[in-house]
Amino acid sequence: MYNLGLDIGSSSIKAALVEISSGKSLGVVQEPKEEMGMFAQKNGWAEQKPNDWWLHICNAIKNLKKQYNISRTQIKGIGISYQMHGLVLVDKNGKPLRKSIIWCDSRAVEIGNKAFTKIGEEKCAAQLLNSPANFTASKLKWVKENEPDIYNQAHKFMLPGDYIAYRFSNKINTTISGLSEGIFWDFKKDTIADFLLENYGIDKTLIPEIVDTFGIQSLVDEKGEKESGIAAGTPIYYRAGDQPNNALSLNVFNPGEVAATGGTSGVVYAVTDSLSAKESSRVNNFAHVNYQKKSATRIGKLLCINGAGIQYRWLLNNLAVNSYEEMNNLASEIPVGSDGVCLIPFGNGAERMLNNQEIGTRIVNLNLNNHHKGHMCRAALEGIAFSFFYGMEILKSDGIKASVIRAGNDNLFRSEIFANTVATLIQQEIEIYNTTGAIGAARAANLHKGDFESFAKTIMDNDHVMTFMPFKDQKPYLMAYNNWKKELDLVLNHK
Repeated sequence: MYNLGLDIGSSSIKAALVEISSGKSLGVVQEPKEEMGMFAQKNGWAEQKPNDWWLHICNAIKNLKKQYNISRTQIKGIGISYQMHGLVLVDKNGKPLRKSIIWCDSRAVEIGNKAFTKIGEEKCAAQLLNSPANFTASKLKWVKENEPDIYNQAHKFMLPGDYIAYRFSNKINTTISGLSEGIFWDFKKDTIADFLLENYGIDKTLIPEIVDTFGIQSLVDEKGEKESGIAAGTPIYYRAGDQPNNALSLNVFNPGEVAATGGTSGVVYAVTDSLSAKESSRVNNFAHVNYQKKSATRIGKLLCINGAGIQYRWLLNNLAVNSYEEMNNLASEIPVGSDGVCLIPFGNGAERMLNNQEIGTRIVNLNLNNHHKGHMCRAALEGIAFSFFYGMEILKSDGIKASVIRAGNDNLFRSEIFANTVATLIQQEIEIYNTTGAIGAARAANLHKGDFESFAKTIMDNDHVMTFMPFKDQKPYLMAYNNWKKELDLVLNHK
């Protein structure tokens, strides 16, 4: 018997089947095969059709069942991971009133900034743990201001994962974790953030019913069965945004545990039991998947580094090299510190951890007589690793003490130079796991039983690849980091 895990990204949908008894992944499929498109009517806008997500999910389920010869009755539970901060608005018949305004749409930035000033930084930090910024609540306010006809027809708003659960079950609900990522949750009062709704003039009845993150959230109905091919009566047991779900996939639940990802952008996600939000303008704070009202304060502090893997991919595409492996080999011939070459990797838009400054990528101290592409490769890996350490220092100033760091076996963490540099600077081992968000979501469908120990064992037994230990001699790494940081400070202060 199997659980189904869905990961609803903005570029594709991934679906995984996991054996319930062992936690082993049977397989993962992706839909569509090419990247999903986005609608961008204006600069900075990004929208997708919620019905397209559902269509791709139905296709993915069909492919999984066919590929692995699985019948609908063999799938016993569903777990859902989804792109965070999106806004789906539906009418009283559950029909989307407009395209979803997704996570990377920046139209509501100014609305959030005004609310931050009006409500007050102190109150936002103490109760929302964030600035309202460009999150779901601010996007909803944008619709109210700019599309009043649509707003007036709205019956409920949903996050992307809520909408998919609704399509399976015809039940509209959400979670505390989901509401917190939309900045609708008041952590001080442990309830809906009424003061933000009042500030925005948003009707409280638009908020869906709240269900637990783990548990029977709803059941597939007859229409859901007909469209998806999952048997009616199958429970949806779990739902979470992609970053909390990535942390869950890496068995990160407790204070001091940190999940890191090194794809196109980099993410450091640290769990704490503190409601401190000193760095609320540079770090996002959300209710983690195992947050419980009054009893278990589990906050996920999310720090994003936009200029990460995209930097290394740019070099692959523009240097005379054929593969990442070749780049890593060239880099390994260069000493720590890249003979003085520094690469500032922030060339992928405004960096929140740099207070939303957009400083671009910088290559400094390049000597045209002595340096070659090997130096560029090493300086790029080090520059990205240094930006991770810089981010960890921000988290440290907000009370995070890392006890373990776990990372997916993705682009950057496949590089020994990158992983060793991060581990040595942080002086913490980094455990590498071969898992995905869809597999994590499928396994999480078993957590309604509350057996977190078995869940952890499943990940260790099936996914652990290796552990990078910090080098004893930290000195050359610290020297190289301090040189890099000096160059970054020059850029930031010059701006």
